[in-house]
Order: sequence, then C-alpha cells, then structure tokens
Amino acid sequence: MIKMMSGPIKIFCIGIYDGPHATPKESDSGPIFLGIKNVTADGRLDFSDIRHVSEEEFPKWIRRVKPQKDDIVFSYEATLHRYAIIPEDFHGCLGRRMALVRADKQKVHPRFLHYYFMSQKWFAVVEANIINGATVDRIPIKKFPDFGVAFPRKEIQKEIAGILSAYDDLIENNRRRIALLEQAARLLYKEWFVHLRFPGHEHVKIKDGVPEGWKKACVGDVLTLQRGFDLPLKFRKEGNVPIYASTGINGYHNVAKVNGPGVVTGRSGSLGTVLYVPCDFWPLNTTLWVKEFKRVGPIYAVHLLSELQLEQYNGGAAVPTLNRNDVHRIDILSPPNTLMDSFDEHVDSVYLQIENLKMQNIKLAKARDLLLPRLMNGEIVV
Repeated sequence: MIKMMSGPIKIFCIGIYDGPHATPKESDSGPIFLGIKNVTADGRLDFSDIRHVSEEEFPKWIRRVKPQKDDIVFSYEATLHRYAIIPEDFHGCLGRRMALVRADKQKVHPRFLHYYFMSQKWFAVVEANIINGATVDRIPIKKFPDFGVAFPRKEIQKEIAGILSAYDDLIENNRRRIALLEQAARLLYKEWFVHLRFPGHEHVKIKDGVPEGWKKACVGDVLTLQRGFDLPLKFRKEGNVPIYASTGINGYHNVAKVNGPGVVTGRSGSLGTVLYVPCDFWPLNTTLWVKEFKRVGPIYAVHLLSELQLEQYNGGAAVPTLNRNDVHRIDILSPPNTLMDSFDEHVDSVYLQIENLKMQNIKLAKARDLLLPRLMNGEIVV
C-alpha cells in the first residue's frame, strides 16, 4: 500500500489566485487574455481563438498574479472541470472565471498535480462543493484552498507524471503531424483554386477573371447545407458514432443521423471551423452539415467552405449565428470536374494519414485515461 500525504490543497501550494472580474478593451495584438475557451476538456491549452490585452494595459491585469511556467490554470465558473498547465513561453494573464494554482515544487510535482486535477478523485471533490446558481454553476474560490487532496511521495509523483506524459507527448506529436498534413492540403487548394495556378494553367485563357472551362456560380449551386439535429445528453447512448458540435466532436452515440463522409461547420455559438467527417455521424443543431454534394466532393467542399471564412457572415446579435441561405448565396468560381477530381486524388492519401493519426490519438487517450485513475488510486505500483 502506497503511503499518502493528505490535507488541504493549500499546504502543497505557494499560492492560489483567481483572475480579474472584468474584461479588457479589445486589442488586435498583445499578451493573451486567457479564457475558458482556451482550455480544452482534455487538459490542453488551445490558442486557435485568442483574445488579446494591449501591452499598455497588461500591467493592470497582472497586479494580482502573472501566470508562469508550471502553474495550473482552471475554470471556476460556468464551464467547470477545465485544467491546463502553463508552458514556459506563455505571455498573458488570467481571464474572467479563471484561476491558477502555483505548486510548491518541494512537495508536489506540477505535472502530477495537473493529472491529479484531471482524475475522478478530484472531480468528486469539486462536484461536492459546486454552488448551483440561477444561470451558471461555480466553485467557491474562497473555499478552494481547503479542498482535500491525497498525494504519494514526490518520487512516485514524478514516476506517475512520466508514465502519463509519455502518452500525451505521443498525442501532441501526432497533432503536430496532422497540422502539417492539413496545411499541405490547404496550400495545394489555394495554389490551384485561389491563385489559379492549377496544372496546365499556362495554356488556359482567362476572361473577366474566369479561366476557360470554369463557371461563375454560388455555393448553393454546388452543395446544400442543412441544420443539425438535437441530441440532449439524457438521450445519448454509449456507442462509437461521433457527435459533432460547431468546433468538433462533442461526444459519441450509438446511432448515426448522417452517412459519411461528410462536412460540418458551425451554425451557432462558434463560427468558421469547417470539419471533414470520414464516417457516419450525428451533427448537432449548433452545426450546419452538407446534405447534398451537387458538383463537389466532401474533401473539396471542406476547402471551399474554409476559404470563404464563414465567420464574416455572422447574422446573430448576442450569439454568433450563421444562416445557411446566406452561405448558399455566396459567389464562387466552379472549376471543371476533372480538375476537382485531380485535386481529390492528390489529397486522398493526405486525409487517410490524418484519419490514421486521429485514430491513434483516440486509442492513446483511452489508454491514458484508463491508467490515470489506477495510478492515482495506487492500484498500479510504480
């Protein structure tokens, strides 16, 4: 039996700090204003959608605390159970509804602490202390330092962190490979269909900006978008069918609503992300999905819609909203089928590699998540 050190979390920390209770002025550049949206459910930082604070205002937002390497940031209101570890090169401040824990490295290994926060053991502690509000739930941040924890000795913490980090390092490496493959496909699309430097373009006449054999059209001429479908949590059943929300997979179900391959983009809440779906799936009502591919295939459709930067067609006042009819009316150039088929042939193998890497990551994450509670509970001796 592993001997555990237990007590309130504050005795293992140098400090626990919450962020500002306000929002800075909009800025196009500068340090990151770290919000809930920048912390993923699986414990990573996501900087694909960043809010900035100006360098001039920055000192005001770090008077209380400036996030530094190995701090654990977490959400304490609205979207709970989000934790991430700050990397060495981070330059920013805590956003609203965000806080951080600065570990005492003499007592607790920061990466171990991050994994501990992701465990069911800690989840249960937090759930027992949540305050259910009229609009959002929250963790009472003043009581947080007294939440109980139980850690093994430092040497074992380091071993556990090392085992789990090995999985995360492989996952992160695969993510980088996926990003490079996606970029390669994106650049090829731009070269052929945006810059019009497609194979044989030197011998094709262009009149009024339209290459010979191409047609002026609108999005609705080549594909049809449809709103997704409701699927409340209480009706979801365990299965392998991915459920897609506006920015990606939101869970899994036992029944598909749409046959793959398909294409999904955001309809409400978050706009602009366009996703290729290789299998049967369930698009939620926060999405638009391609119901009919008239003159394009799924892979071409992904790049076509991505290039349109759909977030600029936001028609919502309080909540960003995309109207499918507005998208259908967007003017485009429609290339010959032979050229689109050639593009698909070039990138088919790229997308196959991408899907293989994604499947590897799903398996790695499942293996890590199976190990996590057993290591934390001392069921596996390290």
